[in-house]
Amino acid sequence: MYQLIKPLLFLFDPEKMHYFVTRNLKRFNRFPGGAAFSRMLWNIEDEELEREVFGLKFKNPVGLAAGFDKNAELIVEMGNLGFGFVEVGTVTPLPQPGNLKPRMFRLPADKALINRMGFNNLGMDVAAERIAAYRRNSKAQKGLMIGGNIGKNKVTDNEDAVKDYIKCFDRLFDVVDYFVVNVSSPNTPGLRALQEKEPLTKILNTLQQRNAKNGISRPILLKIAPDLTNEQLDDIVDIVKETGIAGVIATNTTIIRDGLKSEKLSGEAGGLSGKPLTKRSTEVVRYLSQKSNGAFPIIGVGGIHSPEDAMEKLKAGASLIQLYTGFIYEGPGLVKRINKKILSA
Repeated sequence: MYQLIKPLLFLFDPEKMHYFVTRNLKRFNRFPGGAAFSRMLWNIEDEELEREVFGLKFKNPVGLAAGFDKNAELIVEMGNLGFGFVEVGTVTPLPQPGNLKPRMFRLPADKALINRMGFNNLGMDVAAERIAAYRRNSKAQKGLMIGGNIGKNKVTDNEDAVKDYIKCFDRLFDVVDYFVVNVSSPNTPGLRALQEKEPLTKILNTLQQRNAKNGISRPILLKIAPDLTNEQLDDIVDIVKETGIAGVIATNTTIIRDGLKSEKLSGEAGGLSGKPLTKRSTEVVRYLSQKSNGAFPIIGVGGIHSPEDAMEKLKAGASLIQLYTGFIYEGPGLVKRINKKILSA
């Protein structure tokens, strides 16, 4: 069904279509019987899909990557579409509009997107309040994990970045199941410099020191870029071990444009996601898994457009996987097909 309407959706601006589709998805789920129909159509409930990772029990290993639900508006709807976990954000302390529009571009010939959104979001207070409201809602889905992807405001200097991460961490602590430290988006000036060993270690150690509240701690993960060298990935392995964080998400979007068919749009600034990232993100997952001897969990994300892509990530060493661009191109049926493939493997 989705593939029949996708050509029509792809005629319009991708950011406008995102809001159009998500608004109507919310309306459909509020319509009597809509939520139940979604669950019947897309959900697979099976104990064989459950995964226990960094101390949390996920009802299935397929999650929604950060960036799709920036403001915690779609948790119910994404759960009804079969996702096992939803990562909200990237959330910053203060609301910010993001970069100038247009800032998202489809590359259909490559099954890819380029975005330079720039952490547009309504701020940590709105996200925290919405997640708390979801937790109180009787319709909250059992076993659906919620991650909080946190970043710094554009106006915050890198020297003060740790303060922004602390603010988000403290504000979301009581409502999320795990945290993701995002220092790898290419769309906030200077952000990727925080991936260097010294500033990154400082941020992660500071958060770990705060990671005990009334005897409770939250798993902290680090989201990294696919453009890191092997030497930099070695540093990541060392940093994870040194700071004791729970794991890594590999990978964010890439600034590399090699081999694209969509020449007209290939020069647009921003992060590239989708099929062109499939191979490299899997390589990063495999390298981290082998280099660390499986010492920490990895969430694999990047270019998953089919059950086979998902299985490659899992075989490379990922404990869980996430979708974004593949979800846009392939539709909600992709989640169900991946879970069916996992059950039959």
